[in-house]
Amino acid sequence: MNKEYTAVTKKQNDWWIGWIEEVPGVNCQERTREELLETLRVTLKEALEFNRQDALSAAGVDFQEEKVAV
Repeated sequence: MNKEYTAVTKKQNDWWIGWIEEVPGVNCQERTREELLETLRVTLKEALEFNRQDALSAAGVDFQEEKVAV
């Protein structure tokens, strides 16, 4: 699934800081905007995989996965 997320970025003094709007806890800081966007991509991917594994672990056995569109 190829989903798009929204990066909120801003330059603060010598640093670029950013957040992924739709996923709490995904935030980063880098020296350049390009580095920030790449770090946000990597961090978002890791967070989504961690959340996925956490949900599957919490479900245990005998569960179903369903796609939900918003």
